[in-house]
Amino acid sequence: MLYKTNVKSLLVTAAIVSWVLLLGNVLLMAESVRQPGAIKLALPYINNLLIIVFILSVFFFQRLSANNLKGIDFSSYLWNLFSKAAIAAYLSIALYFAYKMSTGYARLQSPLLLHIVYQVNFGLLVYFLAKAFYIWRQLLLYHKNKFLQVAWEWFEVLLFCTLILTLLNFNYTNYIFLPLFGLFVCYILFLCTNLKWVAYLSFNKKSRSLVLLGAVLVSCYIFTKFFQEFADSPELVIDYSDVGFLLLAMLFVGTYTLAAFLVSLFSLPTSSVFEQKSEDLLNFQRLSQSIQQGQSEAQVYDLLFESTIKASDATAAWFEMVRGNNTHISHLLNINNEQIERIRHLLMAYNIQHIDYINNNLDRNSGFRDLALPWKSLIILPIKSKKHVFGTLYLLRDIELGFDRETVNVLRTFTSQTILTIENLRLVAESLQNERYKEELKIATQVQESLIPKTFPTDSWFEIATHAVAAKEVGGDFYDFLQLSESRIAIIIGDVSGKGISAAFHMAQMKGIFHGLMQQDMPPSEFMKQANSALSRCLEKTSFITSSLYIIDYRMQGFMFARAGHCHTLYYNAMMEDVFYFQTDGLGLGIVRDKSYNNHVREMYYDYNPGDVMVIYTDGIVEARNAANDEYGEDRLKYMLTQTYHLEAEDIKCAIINDLEDFTGPDNLYDDQTLLVIKFKPVQPKA
Repeated sequence: MLYKTNVKSLLVTAAIVSWVLLLGNVLLMAESVRQPGAIKLALPYINNLLIIVFILSVFFFQRLSANNLKGIDFSSYLWNLFSKAAIAAYLSIALYFAYKMSTGYARLQSPLLLHIVYQVNFGLLVYFLAKAFYIWRQLLLYHKNKFLQVAWEWFEVLLFCTLILTLLNFNYTNYIFLPLFGLFVCYILFLCTNLKWVAYLSFNKKSRSLVLLGAVLVSCYIFTKFFQEFADSPELVIDYSDVGFLLLAMLFVGTYTLAAFLVSLFSLPTSSVFEQKSEDLLNFQRLSQSIQQGQSEAQVYDLLFESTIKASDATAAWFEMVRGNNTHISHLLNINNEQIERIRHLLMAYNIQHIDYINNNLDRNSGFRDLALPWKSLIILPIKSKKHVFGTLYLLRDIELGFDRETVNVLRTFTSQTILTIENLRLVAESLQNERYKEELKIATQVQESLIPKTFPTDSWFEIATHAVAAKEVGGDFYDFLQLSESRIAIIIGDVSGKGISAAFHMAQMKGIFHGLMQQDMPPSEFMKQANSALSRCLEKTSFITSSLYIIDYRMQGFMFARAGHCHTLYYNAMMEDVFYFQTDGLGLGIVRDKSYNNHVREMYYDYNPGDVMVIYTDGIVEARNAANDEYGEDRLKYMLTQTYHLEAEDIKCAIINDLEDFTGPDNLYDDQTLLVIKFKPVQPKA
């Protein structure tokens, strides 16, 4: 930053010094011409060098300054250009008129004063072009690609190379340079087609931009007219119209300004359409975020009423809110209660109540025609779910075919989102009551405690030890069991994405699905398919559940299981004295919500031996981290089982948990941890 400031200060100094030296040299040349006998102190050959130094200093300064312009408020770019640069043209013409008036009033010819005015206007022109050049660069490169970036860089290089013509006193109008000049003009026209930023201007901003762009165009005209008037003037000893760089820079600035003006002007009639689409998306987002923002039902209805009116351009509307068996009108627009009652009676006669209804030509219906109302199009949008009717929205327009298909789709999207929002708001209100945050934790904790069984059945065939701890007040882990028969038991473990009351509710849903489906005694893979289908209808799009289901058959001395994206099962085989993970396929519940999910679930059967140990866990175990941010990992868990498989299930569990706590350290719990250790016993003969 300090380096940049120093460079800018150096450029300003160079610009001022070069301009003052250039002015002094020009005045000396003018004086020597006016007095032929005077000593010629001017250095005519150094003019070109001073011109180039001044131009480069001003342009490079503006190049550095333009980098501070950021953001997408494009109208502020235009105001910056007008207020800090385009105004220079008006100062220029004011200075010229002041010169004309002073010389005309005194009836004196003052070549020196004319040269001073000419030099000041030259400085103003260079400043204007540099400012406009790099502001247009910022806008031209908005949403740029690699090709456009390279094209602009080459344009800058080629443009600054034209200063060599000025340095060497080449005439850029020479027929040798005309073809190159033509190609350069085509290059400029290509760059001027990049006007993506105009599409992001709203109607009001586009209107203001047209005024500013017009003012900049007038500035270009003023400077061009001034220097054209004095081109090859015998009164001046210097002619800046011979500087090809200035001509090409003015051509670019003027052409891009004109292109932006025309595009803004011709796209002005369609701006309101794009604004309406943006407003629809914004309102839809607001409806989606209503719960997170803590809005009430009344605020949601206000937003719905306002959004649908804007989206449909309705001339009249009303909203009927339903509370129990009572209906009352909560919102009105350009319609009175007497007109509403007449329309409602007619709709009741046609048996049109709380249904989706569109009539784009009311005059063709005798009933509506007899009402003698000023509207010709009507749409009725019920706000209702499968269980509740929240209200009905009526929109009217005073033209035929007032509601096209696209508008109707947008309106239905608003009402659908409103239904979801109101249902969620009511659910939260019923669950949380007055103390929402405290009640959320209380309800979620109670739900979670009811989900996790306090004890497992004891049996001579196996023993189970469990460990469950939540990282916060409410966790997302769960496990459960169901005794299928005298010799068969189903055990499930899972992890719900997210935390808080949402996770607790999903755990409750999973518990219900588990007990409901497993009453049918289905295989684990079939259970996962059915559970995925059920959860797809009630789980949020961003939520999912990982799970593993095991069915242990003591009599057959085996178990079958299926995995839905959950952690791999760790197992110790007593006969082979081997510890390994079951590597089975599986995808989380709720990730794929169609029949293709069936292709992502596999089932496995395994015969167990007395002394075998099965370790079931959630990712909070293996992903636990220590102070150095190292994970506990599957390898360490596997190692612990190799050291403890000979112990009882409870002792194995305690050894693993103690090792885990030693690894992470105290108070270093970042995720819920659940661990189940199942150890199969030798067959015990019945007494």
